[in-house]
Parts: sequence; C-alpha cells; structure tokens
Amino acid sequence: MSPSSSQQWRSALGAIRERVESLEPQRSNGRLVRATGLVLEAVGLRLPVGASCLVELGANLPPAEAEVVGFADQTLYLMPIDPLSGVAPGARVFPLGHGNVGERRYPVGEALLGRVVDGVGRPLDGLGPLEDVEHAPLESRPLNPLERAPIDTPLDVGIRAINALLSVGRGQRMGLFAGSGVGKSVLLGMMARFTDADVIVVGLIGERGREVQEFIENILGEQGLKRAVVVATPADMTPLHRLKGASYATRIAESLRDKGQNVLLIMDSLTRYAMAQREIALAIGEPPATKGYPPSVFAKLPALVERTGNGRRGGGSITAFYTVLTEGDDQQDPIADSARAILDGHIVLSRRIAESGHYPAIDIEASISRAMSAVAPERQLTRARRFKQFYSSYQRNQDLIAIGAYQPGNDKVLDAAVRLHEPMGRFLQQGTTQHASLADSTNMLEQLLAQP
Repeated sequence: MSPSSSQQWRSALGAIRERVESLEPQRSNGRLVRATGLVLEAVGLRLPVGASCLVELGANLPPAEAEVVGFADQTLYLMPIDPLSGVAPGARVFPLGHGNVGERRYPVGEALLGRVVDGVGRPLDGLGPLEDVEHAPLESRPLNPLERAPIDTPLDVGIRAINALLSVGRGQRMGLFAGSGVGKSVLLGMMARFTDADVIVVGLIGERGREVQEFIENILGEQGLKRAVVVATPADMTPLHRLKGASYATRIAESLRDKGQNVLLIMDSLTRYAMAQREIALAIGEPPATKGYPPSVFAKLPALVERTGNGRRGGGSITAFYTVLTEGDDQQDPIADSARAILDGHIVLSRRIAESGHYPAIDIEASISRAMSAVAPERQLTRARRFKQFYSSYQRNQDLIAIGAYQPGNDKVLDAAVRLHEPMGRFLQQGTTQHASLADSTNMLEQLLAQP
C-alpha cells in the first residue's frame, strides 16, 4: 500500500473511531477477554456469525477490523482482518455496521474499473479514495438454478489449444490445474488480454506479493487494466482477509453481471482460498478431516463457485477460471479432487511438457471441457476427437518409436499420428504475445487434419 493511501485509510479509521465513541448508549460495546493465536474472544456483544467489529488498539493506533467467526455461550470468536499490534486485555470491541448492526458493505460496480483494491475494498494503487461508488453486502442471494441461462455461446479466449480442442462457453467455470512454475499465471494473463469479455475481474488470493505488480504491469498491461478490477490479498495478509478477497472479487463480478455485462473472472488461486479457510477453521477448533482440511472447507468451495456462471436469460454472465495448485503435481490432492467435481471442466498443465520447452504446457489428454458439446458444432467436435486420438496414440507408443521398433503399416491410426506429430506440436504451442481467434483456431485444426 502506498504511503498516501495508507494515510487516507488511517484518517478514515480515525473518523470511524470518533463516530463509534459517540454512539448512543443503547448500542453497547464488548471487551476482549482472550487472544490465542489467530482468534480473539470477546464478551458483552450479541452479534451473528459474519458480523464485522472494530477492536480498540493503543491510544495512537486506529482500531482494527475483525469478524465474528463463531461463538460459545456468551463468548464471540473474532478473526482479525487487520494486524493486531497493540491489542491489550480488556480492549473495547464495537459493532461496525451500515444501517444494520454488524453489516459491512463493500464498493462494487463499474466505478472500480482500472483500480486495484484489497480484500475489503481499500485502494492499493495510490489513486485516491473510492468516491461515489455503489456499495453492497459481501454475500448475495443465490440464483434459482432454473432461472439461469444455459451455456450455449462459445467464448473466444485467444488460446489456440483451448479454442479448438477444449472450447469454453460463456458462463462456464473452468479449473486450471498446475504445480508451481509451469506457467499458469502467464496463461491467465494471456486470457485476460485476449478473451472476448466486456470486463475482467482478477482475484490474486494468497500469492507472493511481488506477483501482484508483475501481473498488473507485465501481464495485464495498461490497456488490460482499463477494463479490469484487481483484488489483491497477498500471502502476508491475515487468513480472513484472504478469504474475503475471493468473495469480494466474486461479488464485484456479480454486480457487473447483474448490469448485463459479460464478465471474465480470474482467480489465482482457489487452493489458497481453501487454505485460508482451513487456518480459520482449525483456529476455532473445527476437527480436521481429509489431509488436514476441515469439513467447512469443502462446503465453502461450491458456495463460492456457484455464485458465478450465467445470470438470468437475457442478462450478463460470469465466465470463471480458477487456478488449482496440485502439491507435488498430485492430481488426487483433496482440493483438486473437490474442484474437479464442482467445475465445468479442467485444463491440466504438465511439468513434463513444460520442461520440454513446450508452451503453453497443456496436457490435452488429461484436460476436458464439459460444455464443449453444447457450444461447438459437430464438425469441430469430430476434428477435436480425431486430434486427441492421434495425439494419444503417439504418446502411448513413443518409446517404441524412439527405439525404432515401430513398423509403419501395422496401425493406420499410429501411422497418421507419426506423420502429424510435428504439425500437432506446432499447433499446440503459442507465444505469449500471439492471439489466436476462435475462427483461426478451428480453421487451423481442420487444415492440420486434412494433410495427406
């Protein structure tokens, strides 16, 4: 955060503190009785789970924001959003609300385009406060699934391999499964620049802080930022802040969809969101279940993802790409396994392919788009199946071909796969600055398979 924006936020918090101290007597405050690890315990307040509070710090420090994450009898469990340096026993706790006690409202809407904010809507770009901006609660009412428009319109993402072989529909939710260092962030940046969308919402959740500026300046670029909103909550933020960052990015996308916009939501990463919820759940005593993940993690994931997708018929849409980190390239990681079940397809990036100098390192055999049959014509579906058949046949017999044991003429499919191996490799590769439209991608696929 820049010095100017930090000073603005401190001034705003100071004003909040003065306002809170002048509240009517009937709006009582609580006090802290314990602080253990990530959790604060407060008594003297009756607030629901999810309500926001201000925790009094030292005399020269602005209050810190926290949220109710649980309770036991008359004790509230609070999780801080801001750092708690200076908190002391008996510190006062005030409900923070906008109209309703404990309800916090967040800036949303088109006025955020071109801005970079944190997980609770505070500017990080030094461009001044967000003025005359629409505000809304973080949570929204889920859409009736029968009211959603179907996925029936193809979306041009500008990536040849995806457009031709893993076609994406407007309103689809896709996962990008990858280990560390195989190019997922660069691929997301290409999608952000090339995808045919009205606006872009980027959620950088729990990643390294240096990647935020790199993504904005080197990957998204000045032109891309003009039609984008970036929500950044790096790894050094509190777990609740990271959790809210993902929900806030989704809420911004919802507000734009409700205005009829076609939104591209990019979230890097869904795994860090799950890890933040794991930290919170374990801190308040929830027992671990699968590989240390408590059950609430697997309830939170579909609740977040289901907020995206198409809106009502004739309205806007949210096409979402979520990155999923596979620890040690393990595709059976519990978060990866859960994400596959709730998303509309997955694109797997292979370390083996990346190490061979092939970019983007998409493993075509392991990837699938579940909506492709609804958005691609039958001719393209047939071509895509033939391409995968040839590609898979070559991969299965690669060792035999390498040692010279392959004899042409015994298998017509393998003969075609060997003949088309190099053209298929060139088709799947694409430079980071190259844009491949949907029409060009399908035409190139047809020309490739028409070769004698």
